[in-house]
Amino acid sequence: MAPVIEIISGRVTLGEGPHWDAPTQTLYYVDIFGQAIHKYVPSTNTHAKVVIEGGPVTMVIPVEGTTDKFLVSIGRKLVIVTWDGTSDKISNSELLVEVENKSGYFNNRFNDGKADPTGRLWAGTMGPEPEIGKLEKEKGALYTLVGKHQVKTHLTKVSIANGLAWDLELKKMYYIDSPRRTVDEYDNNLEKGEICNRKVVFNLDVHDIPGVPDGMTMDTDGNLWVAVFDGGCLLHVNPRTSELLNTINFPARQITSAAFGGPNLDELYVTSAQLVVKGATQPHPAGALFKVTGLGVKGYPGVKVKIP
Repeated sequence: MAPVIEIISGRVTLGEGPHWDAPTQTLYYVDIFGQAIHKYVPSTNTHAKVVIEGGPVTMVIPVEGTTDKFLVSIGRKLVIVTWDGTSDKISNSELLVEVENKSGYFNNRFNDGKADPTGRLWAGTMGPEPEIGKLEKEKGALYTLVGKHQVKTHLTKVSIANGLAWDLELKKMYYIDSPRRTVDEYDNNLEKGEICNRKVVFNLDVHDIPGVPDGMTMDTDGNLWVAVFDGGCLLHVNPRTSELLNTINFPARQITSAAFGGPNLDELYVTSAQLVVKGATQPHPAGALFKVTGLGVKGYPGVKVKIP
């Protein structure tokens, strides 16, 4: 059966960071420049959002042991917000930590982030991008949250910290720094929260694929699904062999990330953007949330973050 792509939401400016919460069968994602958390419940086809003031909102992850608390990034800050999932305002906000608070980095911001299989937060930053394509490169970093108000730096000279995925069996972490146009693999000590030995496992240049790799997720076969911004597609990649298994094309060029969801974790939710690039606006349905079925694979639910 060929994959089926459905449009399941209205358009946002820069959709990102989809997270499937299995206990509630709910999808959360963000509109970065709309500064909003979005919530979608497929069983009732209901949609809610809350706008958060203070800067670009780039990730949303439910907090372990709670039903209404979420870790979000606002600019260079990691914050816990309290939201009931229906109101148009949050009820509380608690600052955890602010990174890169030094001259020359004030205009950086967080970008992508996820909790690893232990619940440890990994989150990365990027340099200023006054317009798409004019990025200040190698000004970001990749961090983990190691205390309630403390981070540990793992990588520096990052341009756009992006997709993350973990293979427990192989003890690997997969990571994307978008302008490199590669998917990188690291040896991963999950217990200690440490990575080493970077290795390129997929290179878009080798396959002559336009655009840059963005967010990604992993299926239960150990293969990656990589969103390609300005490439209009998802790449199905075997990171052990560097083989391109399949390409899923979308009716939007700016595909940003993906997460498995649904009762059987066999539905792939895909975010997109409608950013203006070189004066060109992106037509409908750019910026929509998509659902892909009929892929013949299953994935993993999102992991809630544990606050140290």
